[in-house]
Amino acid sequence: MIPEDLERQISLAEAEGAVPFLVSATSGTTVLGAFDPLEAIADVCQRRGLWLHVDAAWGGSVLLSQTHRHLLDGIQRADSVAWNPHKLLTAGLQCSALLLRDTTNLLKRCHGSQASYLFQQDKFYDVALDTGDKVVQCGRRVDCLKLWLMWKAQGGQGLERRVNQAFALARYLAEEMKKREGFELVMEPEFVNVCFWFVPPSLRGKQESLDYSERLAKVAPVLKERMVKEGSMMIGYQPHGTRGNFFRLIVANPALTQADMDFLLNELERLGQDL
Repeated sequence: MIPEDLERQISLAEAEGAVPFLVSATSGTTVLGAFDPLEAIADVCQRRGLWLHVDAAWGGSVLLSQTHRHLLDGIQRADSVAWNPHKLLTAGLQCSALLLRDTTNLLKRCHGSQASYLFQQDKFYDVALDTGDKVVQCGRRVDCLKLWLMWKAQGGQGLERRVNQAFALARYLAEEMKKREGFELVMEPEFVNVCFWFVPPSLRGKQESLDYSERLAKVAPVLKERMVKEGSMMIGYQPHGTRGNFFRLIVANPALTQADMDFLLNELERLGQDL
């Protein structure tokens, strides 16, 4: 998000008679792993009196790392934050949190229905212990227990090492790609999303060809089919804007090593050598 453009879009919406009330920033986008500049966005929201929500479902766990938490500078100014520990921290599925600055039982006031067939009020214990009518999920299992158990088992330092290792392996992979012919990064990784094209031998040096992008976009689906049928790897791919299909490797599994990164590169070269 470009803060200056955000300000312009708010003014444009107001000029059209709309009433802007919320800005949703992102910390760790799904495909590229990008982080919005939260401090600058928070400044805009503060000036305009808008609610700031931060979708940190993917990138929120970076706060546990002293080395990389600067990517979320300004998140403390948000009115609400979404966070999914089941992603980068690999907590048991599903583990999601919605954190609110508001302390007036906002979720209950918005979503509580006092359904008599679900949440009887004349129980022998304190009905404040019933969480079902306070949240959107109603009777879904309590996610926080999974996070608490994992945190007790790993400790804060253990979870920090998990995050730092993921960053280090993503950086290692990106640097190794630069050393090999046939690998082209979509962008320098900001997070643990490593987005890249594998350029097969038949397309190397053909970047000026009119059909280069069209032919390159067909490579990832073919390689994905081959790796799945081989049973050796599973890497997602997708287009993005004007960019044709590229691979999106997420380095999150705490069991991964540099040897796994080397295997991945070697396997792509092997599977794509005849393309």
